[in-house]
Amino acid sequence: MDDVVGLLIVLGLVVLAVPVLLIVALVSVSGLKRRVAALEAQVAALRSARPATAPAQGVASPPRPAPASTVREPADDPTLAELPRAQATPPAAREAAPPPASTGAVPPPVPPLPEPPRATFENVRREPTPPQQPRPPAESDFATLALRTVKRWFTVGNVPVKIGVLVLFAGVAALLKYAADQGWLTVPPELRLAGIAAAALGALVFAWRKRESNRTFALSLQGGAIGVLMLVVFAAFKIFALMPAGAAFALSIVLVAGAGMLAVLQDAKALAVFALLAGFLAPIWLSTGSGNHVALFSYYAVLNAAIVGIAWHKSWRVLNLLGFAFTFGIGTAWGAFDYVPEKYASTQPFLALFFVFYLLIPLLFARRQPASRRDFIDGCLVFGMPLVAFSLQAALMQGSTFDESRMPLAFCALGLGVLYAALAWSLRRRENFDVLAQAYALLAVGFATLAVPLALSARATASVFALEGAALAWLGLRQQRLLPQISGAGLQLAAAVALLLVVDAWRFDEVALANPTFMGALLIALAGFASAWAYRAGGKPGFALAYYLWGLAWWCGAALREFDQFLPPAWRADADALLMFVALTGWLAAEAHRRRPATALAWTTLAALALAFPLALWQTGAHQHPFAGLLGAWSWLAYAVFGIRSLQCLRDSEHRLAGAAQFVWWLVWPLAASLLLGWLPDRIDGMGQGWQLALMALPWLATVAMALFRWRWISAPLGERFDGWRNVLLGVLFAVLSLWWLGALFSAGDASPLPWLPVLNPMELAQLGVLVLALCWLLPQGHPGIPRPSLIVLLAAVAFVWVTSVVLHAVHHWGGVPWDGRLLSTSLAQTSLTVVWSVLGVLGWVIGSRRGQRMLWLAGAVLMAVVLAKLVLVDRQHLGNLLGIGSFIAYGLLCTVVGYLAPAPPRQQDSEESVA
Repeated sequence: MDDVVGLLIVLGLVVLAVPVLLIVALVSVSGLKRRVAALEAQVAALRSARPATAPAQGVASPPRPAPASTVREPADDPTLAELPRAQATPPAAREAAPPPASTGAVPPPVPPLPEPPRATFENVRREPTPPQQPRPPAESDFATLALRTVKRWFTVGNVPVKIGVLVLFAGVAALLKYAADQGWLTVPPELRLAGIAAAALGALVFAWRKRESNRTFALSLQGGAIGVLMLVVFAAFKIFALMPAGAAFALSIVLVAGAGMLAVLQDAKALAVFALLAGFLAPIWLSTGSGNHVALFSYYAVLNAAIVGIAWHKSWRVLNLLGFAFTFGIGTAWGAFDYVPEKYASTQPFLALFFVFYLLIPLLFARRQPASRRDFIDGCLVFGMPLVAFSLQAALMQGSTFDESRMPLAFCALGLGVLYAALAWSLRRRENFDVLAQAYALLAVGFATLAVPLALSARATASVFALEGAALAWLGLRQQRLLPQISGAGLQLAAAVALLLVVDAWRFDEVALANPTFMGALLIALAGFASAWAYRAGGKPGFALAYYLWGLAWWCGAALREFDQFLPPAWRADADALLMFVALTGWLAAEAHRRRPATALAWTTLAALALAFPLALWQTGAHQHPFAGLLGAWSWLAYAVFGIRSLQCLRDSEHRLAGAAQFVWWLVWPLAASLLLGWLPDRIDGMGQGWQLALMALPWLATVAMALFRWRWISAPLGERFDGWRNVLLGVLFAVLSLWWLGALFSAGDASPLPWLPVLNPMELAQLGVLVLALCWLLPQGHPGIPRPSLIVLLAAVAFVWVTSVVLHAVHHWGGVPWDGRLLSTSLAQTSLTVVWSVLGVLGWVIGSRRGQRMLWLAGAVLMAVVLAKLVLVDRQHLGNLLGIGSFIAYGLLCTVVGYLAPAPPRQQDSEESVA
């Protein structure tokens, strides 16, 4: 019934409110309509206003100037252009013109100028918009460049000759093969081949004679003629068996050499590329299957010597790349299928010779560049050649006498490091060779570093891939070339895959840290960090962040693997070593950030400091408190040392995250100390739970006290730059203490071995300390989100809750009532609450009346009303015992006293002055 009555009351209020709202809306609309009508009348008056039509005779009244936005030159305004010249003259010009001489006749009145047209979006002059700057051309990727090259080949130059030679070449080859298969030609094969060779030689001579007058045609014809001659040699050897393999091979070498000479003499790069392709493919199509690798590599040595000779005079990079690709590609394929350890002695010299060739070619390429472009180096050869050569060297040693020990490969890596260091040192003193010198220095450091894991294990490929990938990424970024950057990223990814493929071999590592697995992962991480450094310097923060996270992941993964592999079983469940590693990582990031600030590094330091929260809880679960165990105290000592230094580094860099790092720092230590002090009562027999709760709150209270009264202790090392975090830090500290405070309300708070006294016990003293510190923080400065009167009410409500808790704890400890859900239902608890609440209400009533504080008086009155409601609803069921009767009597006496001392509330003016 009461719910129905309340619902009817609410509906009645709504029904009464709707007409009122409608009346207010109509009044507002009518007011708006009146204002709009007045504005329309003013606009009409302004439109109807006109300048004076006829001034007095002999007196010229100056025309009223038009607004600046509507003034136009006569030539610009079509309206003025249609008027006579005298009328079209602007007013300023008419004023400046001298008056006409008087003739005695009264001049006719000048008709007024028509009103200028109103400014519209069409006739208002617009400011000329500045021309847009042309966008810089976007960088083309590899596929676009390849398509553009193919398109250029088919659209630039003598296109018919190019296409015709290609088609003719394919047609002659097909005709020769088909005629031989079908036996259509009755002419002896010697004559047929001789005729074709003679025609090709005639075409070659004709093309040579036309090299000046028609260069494109001549070069294309020369390439086609040499190709036909090589096909004749192939047919004579393979199809008709008219010549031995040696003669066919010798003729092929002569033709390749001749094509190379023609290319150099005529500066024809395309012809040189054709000769090189033919030269490398000749041993394949002339192969007899004998497997004579010495003859094959000797022939390739001659070809590469020719490439070196050409590189001495021409900077044809495509020639160098093709030679490198075919030499090492065919060599790798031969090694994969035909190499056996017995061929090591006859293969190693060729690998060393090819290494020397392609070590010289980048130097010659850089020497041929203009002085202003010598920083444009051939990165694929500078970094790719040692990568491939060293990997082939490692493969050659497998199964040989060197496979028993990895030291020869380690010495090989060390020798390469020394070689590249010498090259870097020699080029450092030469002008315009800085980039090449830096590249060689990177390779020297990489191979010298690689010698360490190689001396312990054979896992060299992953490390080489990682180092070379970082070097390629740096070079591609330096030269603004996309392909080396993609290759560098791919090599680093390949390094990771190569290391993960030998995961079964990880368990054979016997030494912590100084094992090949950790060294390989460390090199991958360092390669990622180096790439991130280069990309950040190149202005590409997105790629830099990706590389940095890649390196950080490998760094952390390598450390976790070492912990799992080499820590004793009893320590693996602890977080002590992990806390040391996290602090070390944060410190290293902070040191790098101090030298070259980067937000990712600052975030790493901040995350390292913040990870102490879960690690402290992990340590507590493992060995009861964070500082226990063999490494517990040492781990926190390392965290303190590395953390202080990290904060100093962030301070020196003046990064915005420095305050957040110090903020986290001052939250970690109260937590660790709280977990330690909370463990102490469990170690002492007879100590109650109240001591444990008080000791757990003590570090937080101490930190709050320092933040309030000794802020300089907290603000170091940032100093004044940490002042903006003061309220944030206090807010979080009080939030933690508030949770603790609420939790303590539901605890019995045993103070044994000491007797329990109200307020004067450890738990309630800590609760009182929280309230006092909150008053010291909030009352002097207030709170930005809570008005001061509301703040006072909130603190008073919290204090009231605390007093109620003290009363209930007194009932438990002194009255012997169990601390459970039945406590509130006892007569002793209800009577005690009635008496104490009544005393508080009386005090508020009386003090508010005497001091003229109306709010305090009202608070006492509200509390007394609550007590009265409690008597009627709750305590009346206890009137059958003395406690219930005593609560009623006490309340009546207190109300009587209040009626005598403070019968009326203080005046409103006095209360407002007191609040103000």
